[in-house]
Amino acid sequence: MNSSMRIVVFGAGAWGTALAIHMAQLHPVQLWGRNEKTLNATSPTFEPRPKNLQIQANLAQAMTWSLTDHAHALWVLATPMAALRSMLETLKKTQAKQQPWPNLVWLCKGFEVGTGLMPHEVVREVLGEAATSSGTLTGPSFAAEVAQGLPCALAAASPCSQTRQAMLHAAHHGPMRVYEVNDLVGAEVGGAMKNIMAVAAGLSDGLGLGSNARAALLTRGMVELQRLAHALGGQAETLQGLSGLGDLILTCTGNLSRNRQVGLQLAKEGPQSLQHLGLTAEGVHCAPVVVQLAQRHGLELPICSAVNDVLQGNLSPQQAVQRLMGREPRHEA
Repeated sequence: MNSSMRIVVFGAGAWGTALAIHMAQLHPVQLWGRNEKTLNATSPTFEPRPKNLQIQANLAQAMTWSLTDHAHALWVLATPMAALRSMLETLKKTQAKQQPWPNLVWLCKGFEVGTGLMPHEVVREVLGEAATSSGTLTGPSFAAEVAQGLPCALAAASPCSQTRQAMLHAAHHGPMRVYEVNDLVGAEVGGAMKNIMAVAAGLSDGLGLGSNARAALLTRGMVELQRLAHALGGQAETLQGLSGLGDLILTCTGNLSRNRQVGLQLAKEGPQSLQHLGLTAEGVHCAPVVVQLAQRHGLELPICSAVNDVLQGNLSPQQAVQRLMGREPRHEA
């Protein structure tokens, strides 16, 4: 692989921008966003902008530019889970029929509302065979810290060795380490469910339940992550790594976690506070989908279920705690 590759990051939100800044330290990168006014308004915050980073509002031009050297191109989808399908359909429509697809990577975490599909399943449904060289870059990563150049470790998850190597080549340098993971399902389940656990952690902290309760919550939450991953075809050991345990610790304890902030607010004001929080917290959308998946597979996920009932207004935070603490004793394993 050449020393540099052409990378397009589709989506100029906080995480897409932070990753674009990092990758541009080594590679030419174009950061594309739908709204040219927003791009121009936010571009000063990139300063000092890496010389390899260009702001792009023309989708077709970004795609054509990157595919000048198709073998060394990488497309990074930095849209939220709710926008993944529409972004893929836009790319598919714009992409020339005879043009091969480059390695494709997504950053979103969650399940698609309505279908319950994981990100890679949405990609496969939209792109078909073109989705073969694809995967996710995931793990414990607050965008603000990555943009500041602080140390970070991520997981490049894909069954495709070529795609994993492309992610490593793009992002494994400077303050960022990237580890290969073959188990895409396990990595995606961990990235999705940790957001629900972060809402639970915020609820626990907001109610003043203490450090003991938080430790118990994270530990038993990990069990629920592993149960669903196994049921969906993932490997339980994947959840012990960056895409599971690492992301769980960060999101449940870090003050920059939007999902944890939702839990803190819920503890104070209840579900009505969600209307004015102004936060994009995937755990809110993910919880009902995970509960449905648990029912479909006959799984016991008591923490996810309790969080969902609080979010839906079926339980108060205090009642959710009582329900969890009132469960019958059992063997830990």
